Amino acid sequence: MDVVDEWKSAEWQAGAQDWLDERLADAGITRVGPLTEHKVRTWAGVFSAATTVGPVWLKATTPGTAAEVRLYGVLHAVAPERVLAPIATDLARGWIVLPDGGPTLTDPREMIDRLAPYGQMQRDLAPHVDAILAAGVSDMRPPRLPERFAEALAVIDGVPPEIAALAPRVADWCARLAESPVPVSIDHNDLHAGNFLRDGRFYDWGDSVVAHSFASMLVPLSMLGADSDRGRDAYVEAFTDLAPRADLVTDLELACRVGKIARALTWHRAVAGSAGPFADAPRAQLVALAKPSFFD
Repeated sequence: MDVVDEWKSAEWQAGAQDWLDERLADAGITRVGPLTEHKVRTWAGVFSAATTVGPVWLKATTPGTAAEVRLYGVLHAVAPERVLAPIATDLARGWIVLPDGGPTLTDPREMIDRLAPYGQMQRDLAPHVDAILAAGVSDMRPPRLPERFAEALAVIDGVPPEIAALAPRVADWCARLAESPVPVSIDHNDLHAGNFLRDGRFYDWGDSVVAHSFASMLVPLSMLGADSDRGRDAYVEAFTDLAPRADLVTDLELACRVGKIARALTWHRAVAGSAGPFADAPRAQLVALAKPSFFD
């Protein structure tokens, strides 16, 4: 039985519901509705249940994505106003229970005013990179990325030779980024509108890596289209004390380009060779390294 079938099974869900009841009771909460399947993918299963304090969300991870459970401890300790407070965790099984965070954004343009606060959160977390790495979050810092690029070429099928030929340029890009005054920090790595809660918090950290901070803009800028310059300028406002704006823009473009390596490996970890609509995502991310626009 694969993990998706397991999470969908009545036996697994009954056991998860029993565990949830115990953990909710520890927090003085009572479940008043059944555990309901919300979304099950090869990388995580998400379930909800009505309780005396409103909906709660149980997320079950795989070993490849379980770092999110430990990561929440660091995020909440450093920036409690920017993340949900876990109700319960099971580190051994990779389970986490979160309260309902309310509605998320729907229009990508709504992200723009929230990008500078995200950047400030990254700056607050930068001194805690060692703790983030110790939680199991993947290391995609610029000095490690040439090695990560070689890893991606080795494990992702169907990558054309011209992408492998980019290795010297990747090494050069990463060396330049390593000299950036902008710190390495958490990179959410999937910062689309649906992962912004309307109350100013950020959600769903399962794809996170440690990287040059600016790599976080790869996903939001790709979704902003004609408004991408506005989004970029709003975001770098959180870093303008570190370097001239033109230099920050150059670093951002480089960080987003090489950030595709992290995205490729994150997708590879998530789909784990399975068929389906996301099967080609790892290869597509790596091939995008050669596209003219850094956020294509």
